[in-house]
Amino acid sequence: MRTRSQTRNHNRQQSQPAVVQPFHLEEPFVNPPFVPMADNRTMAQLLQAPTEGYEDAIVIPEINANFELKHGLINLVQNKQFFGHDKEDPHAHIRYFNKITSTMRFPDVPSTSIKLMLFPFSLEGSARIWLEKEPPRSILTWDDLVSKFINQFFPPSKTTNLRNEITRFQQRFDESFYEAWDRFNDLLRACPHHGFSELHQLDTFYNALNANDQDSLNSAAGGNFLDKMPRECLRIIESKSKVRNSRNKAVVAKVSSNSSTPGISPDVAALTTEVSELKNLMKTMLIDKQKVQAPATVKAVEQSCVTCGGAHSYKNCPATDGNVYQDNIQEYVSQAAAANFNQGNSTSNINRIIKNLCRLNRPLRSHDLGFQKIKEDQ
Repeated sequence: MRTRSQTRNHNRQQSQPAVVQPFHLEEPFVNPPFVPMADNRTMAQLLQAPTEGYEDAIVIPEINANFELKHGLINLVQNKQFFGHDKEDPHAHIRYFNKITSTMRFPDVPSTSIKLMLFPFSLEGSARIWLEKEPPRSILTWDDLVSKFINQFFPPSKTTNLRNEITRFQQRFDESFYEAWDRFNDLLRACPHHGFSELHQLDTFYNALNANDQDSLNSAAGGNFLDKMPRECLRIIESKSKVRNSRNKAVVAKVSSNSSTPGISPDVAALTTEVSELKNLMKTMLIDKQKVQAPATVKAVEQSCVTCGGAHSYKNCPATDGNVYQDNIQEYVSQAAAANFNQGNSTSNINRIIKNLCRLNRPLRSHDLGFQKIKEDQ
């Protein structure tokens, strides 16, 4: 129990003000000024090309094992390289590369590290140049590499074109059911990020088929094909596509332009007519080519002298050189032949007489031949 004096002392102690200690500001620490070191390099050294910045774009994680790439692994990857052409599919290259590298197993070595080391060897041409132009140490993981590779060689415009081809897919003329289904799947694989659901894919393919193949699917479904569940429709299509021998091709026949066939559309009829006409034209051209023969060789006309029988013209005969009547020899010979040898002179006798006269170097007269000269007016 407290007394009054104790209570007053206790209250006096509580009412005394607290003593505040003075606040001292400390001066902040100031770094000493930076003094650049003197560059003592020469002009030749300063003008040299830098030796830094040659690091690869792909960063290989540290491997805590004794591992090195063998030439066999590199050659295996280089068997099918990607060049970056427009017709090449980067998705197919990634699938093939993953399939090859999935068979490689090394203890204490991650598979992604092996892929990062081997992938540059699978590129060539413009694709290799693209990777070399990437900034140093810009690709840290396998997912980064795949993403940059696909975006470079599969731009959005290519995606749009492939999506349009899938949407506008149609079974070609003279294409079997199996061939149409295989081509449709090729388009889907070429653009794996097409975004079409399974329902949309089945509906697009069914409506792209011709009437015969649609009826075949309806028969296999036991009614309307579209009344089945999507998984069951896919099973029917895959089962039918395994029968590769049932081609169900359109019958190619010659169709008259003014005749109408209920089962054949006008476009198909016109096409079959053009094919038939082309076959007939090819057959005609082949027959005409066989009839054409090589031209016969023409034998050169050899000159023969009627005076001496030599290989020269009678005008250039040396036996009649200087005879003023040599131009009349041919005329006499022609008249002698036209007289039908009324006096029994033969051709050999006439030639013999002409040769003898040429040797005598005198003019040829009509009585030497045994008949009178025939006048031109007779």
